Amino acid sequence: MSRILGVALAQVAPVTGDPQATFAKFSREVRSLKALSPSIDLVVFPELYLSAFGSFDARHPAGYLDRLAEPIPGPTTDAVCRLAVETGLWIVPGSIPERSAKGVHNTAVAISPQGEVVASYRKIFPWMPYETSVPGDTYVTFDIPQVGRFGLAICYDGWVPEISRTLAWMGAEVIIQPTYTRTSDREQELVLARANAITNQVYVLNPNIGGLFGTGRSIATDPEGRVLAQGGAGEEFLTFHLDLDLVATTREHGTLGMNPLWKQLRDAPPPFPPAIEGYDKGQIMTGLGPLHPARAGSTGA
Repeated sequence: MSRILGVALAQVAPVTGDPQATFAKFSREVRSLKALSPSIDLVVFPELYLSAFGSFDARHPAGYLDRLAEPIPGPTTDAVCRLAVETGLWIVPGSIPERSAKGVHNTAVAISPQGEVVASYRKIFPWMPYETSVPGDTYVTFDIPQVGRFGLAICYDGWVPEISRTLAWMGAEVIIQPTYTRTSDREQELVLARANAITNQVYVLNPNIGGLFGTGRSIATDPEGRVLAQGGAGEEFLTFHLDLDLVATTREHGTLGMNPLWKQLRDAPPPFPPAIEGYDKGQIMTGLGPLHPARAGSTGA
C-alpha cells in the first residue's frame, strides 16, 4: 500500500504583537490551504507564530511570553482542534508558550483531523542565552495511521545531531521542525536540515517565518537530502507530497544505493564517548567560558 502524504509548509508572518489577530490570520490560512489543494493532509506553521513575534528589531513588553503562556490542552489548542475538525487536516500550528509547574516551555503540538492533541513536545535545546524557556526532557513521535511515524523538533534542536538521531532511532520517518529564525544563521540551518535528513535517512520539514526582516527560506528535504521545496523571503505556501516508502527504500538499500548506515549502526555500533562519559568531560570544554546571560527584555525564539 502506498504511503503518500500531502503537505503544506506555511511560511507566513504574524500580526506583530497581536496574538488574536494572528490567530484569525492563521485560521484563514489553514482554510485557504484546504481550498488551494484538496489533496493536502498536513499543514505545518512556524515556531511561536501564534505568539505574534515580529521582525528582528521588534520589541515586546517584559514578560510577553509569560503572559501568553497557557496549559496544553488549553484555549489555543482547543481552538486549533476545532479548526482541524472543520478542515479535516492534521495541523502542527508551530509552537506555543506552555505553562507547567516547571515554568514556561516552548512547545509544539500535533493535532489530528478528529480534533485530538496527539503529540506535545517541549523544546529540548532552547537557543541560550537568548531564549529563556524551560527545556523539555522528552523526545516525542506520533503516528499518522496508514502513513508512518513523525518526530517533533523545534528550531535550534536542529543544531544538535543527537536529537534528530534519537527521533529516527525511535522510528520517525519524518521530522517536523517549526522554526522562527530572524538572524543571519539561516544559511547554516539550511545545511543542517539537509545534513540531518541525510545522516538519518528521514524527511525534514522545516518551515520558517516569512515576510519579516531576516526571515524566510523554509525548506523540505527528502531522505537522501534532496531539496523538495524551498521558500524565498516573503509569505508563501510550499505544497508537495511525501512518499514514505522512500524512507524504507533508502534505509534498506542505502543513500544513493551505497550507504545503509542504520544497518551498520545496528551491526557494528561505534563507541560514542560524549554519550558514555558526558559532554562536560570533553577536551573541547577546556577554556570555554560560561554562556553569557540574555540581555534584559530578550524574548528571542
